[in-house]
Amino acid sequence: MHASPLFRLADEAALAAFVSERGFAMIAAAHDGQPLIAQAPVLLGGRRLRFHLARGNPVTAALLDGAAAVAVIPGADAYISPDWYGIDDQVPTWNYQSVEVEGPVAALDEAGLIRLLDDLSAHFEARLAPKPPWTRAKMTPGRFEAMLPAIVGFEMTARRLEGVSKLSQNKPAEAIAQAAAALAERSDPGAAEIAGLMAALTQRP
Repeated sequence: MHASPLFRLADEAALAAFVSERGFAMIAAAHDGQPLIAQAPVLLGGRRLRFHLARGNPVTAALLDGAAAVAVIPGADAYISPDWYGIDDQVPTWNYQSVEVEGPVAALDEAGLIRLLDDLSAHFEARLAPKPPWTRAKMTPGRFEAMLPAIVGFEMTARRLEGVSKLSQNKPAEAIAQAAAALAERSDPGAAEIAGLMAALTQRP
């Protein structure tokens, strides 16, 4: 991750909250000189990121072979027109939030994989309250166990955990507010969230 210090997120509690809220990552690794990417739901506890992949996924083979990996957890993003700032000599840019977790990866044993799957479903089902949470107890006996060999669980030990929150912090407060107001009128995915985050910057003491 390369970012100006103005945009860097370093507070680990904030980073952990971001990963918990987003809960989905791109897992990148290299194998035999070939870059590989997979997508997976993730859980971060301390500096340990857990996830699972299909056994047949090429990234799975790379990780089982000892490849280090980077997990990228993207947040909202939006295009920013220079016209919105109300100041001269600006250029187009893109505002966004993202967190990266990088480090060695180890495969989970069967018990660890089962704990991961239970923890994942509990984490995301909790968001659906008041719906009664789904658990694997609702499955036909033996079905869960039959499906288990099709996936592999992993735990990444984060040697690097950092994030970027690029919200035009390098512009005057009035320019940020004007751009946020213009962005709030858009219907693009992520526009409303980025607009709200930018507006919040101008309200801090």
